[in-house]
Amino acid sequence: MDLSELVVGEFNGPLKGSDRAVLLAPSAGTGRDAPVLVAVADYLAQLGIPSLRFDYPYRVAGRRVPDQPAVLEATTRAAALELSQKTGLGPERLVLGGRSMGGRYASMLVGSTVDPLLALGLLLLSYPLHPAGKPEKLRDAHFSTISVPVLCISGTRDALAPRLALETASKKFSGPKSIHWLDTADHSYKPLKRSGISPEEVVAEVALVAGNWVANLPIS
Repeated sequence: MDLSELVVGEFNGPLKGSDRAVLLAPSAGTGRDAPVLVAVADYLAQLGIPSLRFDYPYRVAGRRVPDQPAVLEATTRAAALELSQKTGLGPERLVLGGRSMGGRYASMLVGSTVDPLLALGLLLLSYPLHPAGKPEKLRDAHFSTISVPVLCISGTRDALAPRLALETASKKFSGPKSIHWLDTADHSYKPLKRSGISPEEVVAEVALVAGNWVANLPIS
């Protein structure tokens, strides 16, 4: 199968004229139209930065159970190639990432020791540091091989990435890294009512922080 056939996605922003572009992969339970991905893509477009949001094959087929890892990896790799070809930018000018599962697969491909993807940076929205209810099974083994700049945006109540655990794991990244914490937000970016912050405000904060970080990444 032609890898391009795996990619069902939507571009935002001007495809030409920018010196960088962003790949936004979805979480396991959502698709490319998840509000936070749309908000990030829209803000990037305001900054003149193109992006590609895409769906994995299982989502396109209407299934709820994610594809096998090999398919998820191949689709993420194909989407990065599609973004590079459409924008005319080399892979070293692409920021790769996404929310939860999508960000995880982007990070694994960048951190691969077999056939790594080049990237300008990694944008990890609600990185799932461990499976639900299994804090001992950390998903950070590949962090030490990632040298590009990394931004994690996580909620302080994220059950899949407790604050101390994520801060400890992030020390394995060998390049510049930062974590932006969203007050009282959970893995889905839902804040507590007592915080006085609405879900829409959280999404807007994610878009602002992510977009500005991408826009200010240095290019060598």
